Amino acid sequence: MNDLINTKDKIFIAGSKGMVGKAIHKKLLENNYFNLLTPDRSELNLLDYEAVAKWFKVNKPTVVIVAAAKVGGILANSLHPAEFLLENLKIQINIIENSELIGVKRLLFLGSSCIYPKNAPQPIKEEYLLDGTLEKTNESYAIAKIAGLKLCESLRIQKNFDAISVMPTNLYGPGDNYHPQYSHVLASLIRKFVNAKNNAEKEVTCWGTGEPLREFLHVNDLADACLFLLKKWDPSSTLAPKDSLGKNLLHLNVGTGKEISIKDLANKIASLLNYRGKIIWDQTKPNGTFRKKLDISKLNAMGWSNKIKLEDGLKKTINEFNKINF
Repeated sequence: MNDLINTKDKIFIAGSKGMVGKAIHKKLLENNYFNLLTPDRSELNLLDYEAVAKWFKVNKPTVVIVAAAKVGGILANSLHPAEFLLENLKIQINIIENSELIGVKRLLFLGSSCIYPKNAPQPIKEEYLLDGTLEKTNESYAIAKIAGLKLCESLRIQKNFDAISVMPTNLYGPGDNYHPQYSHVLASLIRKFVNAKNNAEKEVTCWGTGEPLREFLHVNDLADACLFLLKKWDPSSTLAPKDSLGKNLLHLNVGTGKEISIKDLANKIASLLNYRGKIIWDQTKPNGTFRKKLDISKLNAMGWSNKIKLEDGLKKTINEFNKINF
């Protein structure tokens, strides 16, 4: 079977300056995709529909990757729910609608594992979407991502627009956000322990109980999966992944299939840094969803699996953080 995209395609990476967008940009270049469109915010405001429509008409991309999003951890989502909902809805609608209008041949939309119900059976299958209530601490972000996924589905069904969606698990790696308040858990832990080690602090305080389980995927593995799916996944094919009722899936999970408790993750980071101080768990702070391990059997069956082991990825990420900040 021929690849569904080729190196001559004009590929627009929306969000190319963010963590995921940078990794995808790098992966495409490594695989000889050089006809890339990577405007920054000063060149293209993705929140402005008219500006996006004009940009699409002028630049005419043939492939679009939607990696642009407003993202953040539990605190950021809790404090700014309206922004997470409004900005992500605007970004997605502006890009996806204009992609269909100008005849883009292929679009990949990046969602998140937080789209699934808080108490979904484990591991979480793609078909569990909308089967239950969402985790409150990131509900606005999740609703926006579900809307983007459903817009892609609806345009495929109604207008035969070739849009696919991927739902990655928790990400980490180069370009992550290490903000002291608004970062995700792994980046937050790296920042805390590196600072404690470098400043000879005797203790580190972490949020929650440390008991929740999380699955972590290196962003370079996600980029590899995105290119693989852009080239190989045709949801209309009789050989495409299906749900339990035999219906072709229009979104796929991307992960490692392995999970670790937040407490074990903190201990692992401390060990890699040779930090010997005390770890305190602040149980007045939220845990978030207790567990959200993704079922990645569909993607594995297509021939893709992650390559970067967590410990190796953590070592590289810690080194990168140190280089940037110290």
